[in-house]
Amino acid sequence: MTLSRLFIRTTLPLTLAATSFAQTDSQAPAPAPSVWSAGAINFSGLIDGYYSFNSNHPASRANNLRNFEVKANQFSLNMAKLTLDHDPDPVGFKLDLGFGRAWEIFHATDPAGTDVVRYIPQAYVSLKPKNMGGLQIDFGKFYTSAGAELTENNLTWSYGRGYLYTNGPYYHFGTRITKPLHETFAVGLQIVNGWNNVEDNNSGKTFGFTTAYTPKSKKFAWFNNYYVGPEKNNTNEGKRNFYDTVINLNPSDKANFYFNLDIGNEKKALDPKTDASWVAFGMAGRFAANDKWAFSPRYEIYDDKDGFITAQKQTLHSFTLTGEYKWQQGLLARLEYRHDRSNKPFYDRGNELASAKTQNTLTLGIVAFFGPK
Repeated sequence: MTLSRLFIRTTLPLTLAATSFAQTDSQAPAPAPSVWSAGAINFSGLIDGYYSFNSNHPASRANNLRNFEVKANQFSLNMAKLTLDHDPDPVGFKLDLGFGRAWEIFHATDPAGTDVVRYIPQAYVSLKPKNMGGLQIDFGKFYTSAGAELTENNLTWSYGRGYLYTNGPYYHFGTRITKPLHETFAVGLQIVNGWNNVEDNNSGKTFGFTTAYTPKSKKFAWFNNYYVGPEKNNTNEGKRNFYDTVINLNPSDKANFYFNLDIGNEKKALDPKTDASWVAFGMAGRFAANDKWAFSPRYEIYDDKDGFITAQKQTLHSFTLTGEYKWQQGLLARLEYRHDRSNKPFYDRGNELASAKTQNTLTLGIVAFFGPK
């Protein structure tokens, strides 16, 4: 799939279990409620809504280069989701049913069309044979392994996602295999259609290679993801290379940090003789005052050197400060200030498109959730 979804500036610019190398445990703000189940099937879900104020007052009433909190100066439903899953013993599955604007954006450029796939964020079966040392095979549609931030808001530190999440892959369709080589180190292989496509847009396949180093102390973790494959429509010429690495630091129960680096390259991106590259870095922390109050700063820099990602050669900076209050387990509120800045006029201001170098938003989000993570 191409990066055309990232060119939709007004709305567009892990997510997985530990065996799939996303940083779910270190990102989660608190332990999950007790398991909701019916027989062998576990249930979980959430409802997530927000109000976002944009000081640029864009006539489009949209926040530029956002993926979930896209609507400006109005109340909006971000997402609702219901999950059914069964742990592989040795066969299992996961099925997500999703509703809301977030899933429309999530699937905006899938060749399969959004009419069906937007209602199914994930759907895969799992096989974990006994006596094979933790080997697990998943087939279907699943969240990407890349990135430090996760998709659901009850599992993240900030309400809105940063540029590294927004401009990376969201999901894949295909097969992934994970295998622990040691109690602290695991590797994985993925063979998928590409980025964000249930139906392929060419005959080539994208390969993903993942590693996860998680020491017993849980004070440190290191995740690496590399995806390579053709992503252009109707051609296998010019592969995309994307490397993502995440380091988590957890010095105490009250303080957690992550550092995320992305490096991308698209061969023959703009024409048969021109390649495009981009590089981005993000870091964030979460500081818990007690069981109810926490705050999280985040800073990111995104260098779109050739304008391939955002359709303009520019360097983006973003600072976010999020305050969180948890009324009780399963219900939380976040108040979030975010300042975005580009070295070129890019953000909408009033009726003037791409006329401002900065964008400031203040967002209040409410998330209600139940069941396991």
